[in-house]
Amino acid sequence: MSYEILAINPGSTSTKIGVYKDGNEILEETIRHSVEEIEKCGTILNQLDFREKVILEVLEKKKYNIKNLSAVVGRGGLLRPIEGGTYKVNEKMLEELRQGLQGHHACNLGAILADGIAKLLNIEAFIVDPGVVDELNDLARVSGLPEIRRKSIFHALNQKAVGKRYARDIGKKYEDLNLIIAHLGGGISVGAHENGRVVDVNNAFDGEGPFSPERSGSLPVGELIKLCYSGKYTLEELKKRITGKGGFVAYVGTNDVKEVYKMALSGDKKCKLLLDAMAYQIAKEIGRASVVLCGKVDAVIITGGIAYNEDIQRFIKKMVGFIAPFVVYPGEDELLALAQGGLRVLKGEEIAKEY
Repeated sequence: MSYEILAINPGSTSTKIGVYKDGNEILEETIRHSVEEIEKCGTILNQLDFREKVILEVLEKKKYNIKNLSAVVGRGGLLRPIEGGTYKVNEKMLEELRQGLQGHHACNLGAILADGIAKLLNIEAFIVDPGVVDELNDLARVSGLPEIRRKSIFHALNQKAVGKRYARDIGKKYEDLNLIIAHLGGGISVGAHENGRVVDVNNAFDGEGPFSPERSGSLPVGELIKLCYSGKYTLEELKKRITGKGGFVAYVGTNDVKEVYKMALSGDKKCKLLLDAMAYQIAKEIGRASVVLCGKVDAVIITGGIAYNEDIQRFIKKMVGFIAPFVVYPGEDELLALAQGGLRVLKGEEIAKEY
């Protein structure tokens, strides 16, 4: 039996959609939304109607018959911490996303849009591995201060999809492997995957771990405290310096790795140092993850947009190649990852979880 799945990934100024038949792409489209269109809505929740309307219009324009769909899968939003997997969209999930209990972000619209379109067709709606996936072991939660508990917020969708992809490629189960997976993009997260669970990972949302094109990474605590009380920045400005205006943006004014790399190749020593330092910190974080797994590592995998850069690949491999086989899956295909999660449930390979 064949299954066709609509995947929906809403961003701040775009909605990405894809239709997949048994995991193979039928169509993919990035729908851009103007700033005026977004601002006219006022709140993120008020964007639902026009986003759903434009999704259906694009599918009609592409001459796709939505009655062929078996399920709709949306990008998971800012929910309470949950373990990884594919989840049925239910009323409890929808209510919490509408209320923004963990924060308001465009990704919260993914499950709501999936549910709305699925109800039109009387089919199932799912989400897959949202960024709040939390499978940390108890040791990883302890920070050193009782007021602060370490959190798990990372690129769960891509990391989990890549782990399962690697397992398929070598003819094994993801749950039978110990993997270190580094997602290298605008933010960077490095997860220790032990038998299918991410038992330790840096909180990429708050800028922990290696610095990245737009995030500061972990900082010297004493110096950060001094900066907090320097009077130079407000709370919101400092939060932006950590996530959004840190990393390459803070040093050279751009989050475009290709641009920084181009400047480095043309002789800019500062840009060369920054690229090497980022790769150095990524490698250190991978080394830390190998200790979490007691050195029993089946593969070290790098993924995400930055993984396309062969010089960065080589730098990291030189430092961590001794740990385990070094594997590169560049890019991040989030729509496909969403569709694959739904497909596993429809085919009976995975049981959908209840939120």
